[in-house]
Amino acid sequence: MTHRFHIVDVFAERRYAGNTLAVVRDAADLDTATMQQIAREFGFSETTFVLSGANDGGGAGMRVRIFTPTFEIPFAGHPTLGTAFVVREHIAKGRPDEVALALGVGRVPVAFERTAGGELAWLTAPPITLGAKLDPDEIAAIVGLAPADLDSALPVQQVSAGPVFAIAPLRWREALARIEVDLARLRAFGRQHGSTGIYLFAREAEDPANHMRARMFFESAGVREDPATGSATACLGAYLLARRSHGSAFSLRIEQGVELGRPSLLHLDASRERIRVGGRVIETARGELV
Repeated sequence: MTHRFHIVDVFAERRYAGNTLAVVRDAADLDTATMQQIAREFGFSETTFVLSGANDGGGAGMRVRIFTPTFEIPFAGHPTLGTAFVVREHIAKGRPDEVALALGVGRVPVAFERTAGGELAWLTAPPITLGAKLDPDEIAAIVGLAPADLDSALPVQQVSAGPVFAIAPLRWREALARIEVDLARLRAFGRQHGSTGIYLFAREAEDPANHMRARMFFESAGVREDPATGSATACLGAYLLARRSHGSAFSLRIEQGVELGRPSLLHLDASRERIRVGGRVIETARGELV
């Protein structure tokens, strides 16, 4: 069976920025081991596999599986937006304004909104839970920072949207540029706490139009940094709502991926009723697995 694929940049304001995603179509005949091998071959933070066809976009949504190079995950932000874009542009009929995906966490809708700066894709996050508070000194040691670099006004806390992130606030943006992750410590931390990755953010941005800068690190065949992490951004929204640091509803623009040379812009729209994460999607390539 032919397996076409598309390469898209998600949370990208221009080509060859943002977080790159491979979307493999017509993948119902592929077993889990083969999907994992294909994801490792692409080597991106994630690769997705669309299992259902054009007539399955309603109801529970288009069935999709998400893989990092070494493991499967139930939900991730840039794979959700990028896959929804491919479904809308190349699989669904009539180019709908909303596409639903059936992921490991359940149904996740993605809406497309036309703005003056271009079209944005918005996912509505699945239920998010706040977990245990963590030792900030342990996080500092993992990422090679001093304990004083972490913002003592806010806690380090586990937050889950399917994947589990340690959300860690920093006092200043420049600390993000000094991070050097210790793989052994990161791996041990993940095993001990069941954490997918560590998401660090500072409440200042380089671009005055933006509000925050962030980086996210995880372990998958070594230390990997994600250029843009929509699921962690959704978790940040729940974290900030719980702290009431931005009120009961807010909209933020968050920079990520700058230190990697993959500048990304994530839009966060959070309230007690729902948390949405949005960004631009740009297709850069397409082909066929042989």
